[in-house]
Amino acid sequence: MKTTVFLILSLVLMSSVTNAQDVDTAMTFEEYDPISTLVVPGEKITKAKFPFIDVHSHHWRMATQDLKQLASEMEDLNMKVIVNLSGRSGEQLKAISDNITASGLNRFIVFANIDFSGIDEEGWTEKAVNQLQVDYDNGARGIKIFKNLGLTVLDSNGNRVQTDDPRIDPVWAKAGELGIPVLIHTGEPAVFWAPIDEKNERWLEMKNFPDRHRGDTTRFPSWEIVMAEQWNVFRKHPQTNFINAHLGWMANDLERLGRHLDEFPNVYTEIAAVIAELGRQPRFAKEFFIKYQDRLLFGKDTYRPEEYYTYFRVLESEDEYFDYFRKRHAFWKMYGLNLPDNVLKKVYYKNALKIIPGIDKNLFPDN
Repeated sequence: MKTTVFLILSLVLMSSVTNAQDVDTAMTFEEYDPISTLVVPGEKITKAKFPFIDVHSHHWRMATQDLKQLASEMEDLNMKVIVNLSGRSGEQLKAISDNITASGLNRFIVFANIDFSGIDEEGWTEKAVNQLQVDYDNGARGIKIFKNLGLTVLDSNGNRVQTDDPRIDPVWAKAGELGIPVLIHTGEPAVFWAPIDEKNERWLEMKNFPDRHRGDTTRFPSWEIVMAEQWNVFRKHPQTNFINAHLGWMANDLERLGRHLDEFPNVYTEIAAVIAELGRQPRFAKEFFIKYQDRLLFGKDTYRPEEYYTYFRVLESEDEYFDYFRKRHAFWKMYGLNLPDNVLKKVYYKNALKIIPGIDKNLFPDN
């Protein structure tokens, strides 16, 4: 009897194990999105502790959009000023400035963009410098350089135009003469040059956007070459202030970024699209922010109000293990830096007030 019962129980157990093994638990990396069971203090921050300036934003319809509605959204975040880096040039920029003036609001700054087409045509340099003066007269208070320079801008012979091309030097010098900064986005994260495989942290992004991969050596030089050309511009133009976008793509190596800032006293940098790198190294990042507090600016890039909450929480709180908002940028969790108030104020607005002309200082305390 005992033997019979034992055999029956054994069969039941084996059947249960077999059935459990038959369940297909395979899933893709994109599908795997577990809900954390960790219970820790902390909550979403929906409004910045201090008023701030977003120095890196893109508003392609600013010539016609309802700026009062935009200002209302900004107020909810405690954003006092937004810098539109997509001002373009000529009549398009003037239309943006006219709409800003018509709104009666002092909340918007516009940067001009440079047209590199025809760079090898006679007179291009003089034309570009003259256009910058016109754009300045029409309200531009900075220049934004997009990442196509140094990567995909070609001359009429199909040759890549380097960021440190001497034909552009008078443009950088003119910015210094006008007292306006150049916010320059050069290159991409270094891993965009690495193989798209299981060892690449940004594998998902390049799977979703394969055109962002720069590993084709027949089209693109190395990351080091692309960035060195940018650094050469900084070196050649010490009288011009530059804002190296996205922490110069060195947010994953803050020690190197520190050496970069030490070498170039005319360079500032900002945190647009790289907050996920800071949120996974909170202690070292906090030390870095304290040490270089006079050189760091707040930037976001894509304008989506709810995504600012993660920036506030990383910078202001000491919260642990909270979500980032875009898996292709970061599959890891965030941790707060809990920056001191005096550092926060510099990052949020004081440093921008030093180098970007035309901002109404009355919008901010202590000024």
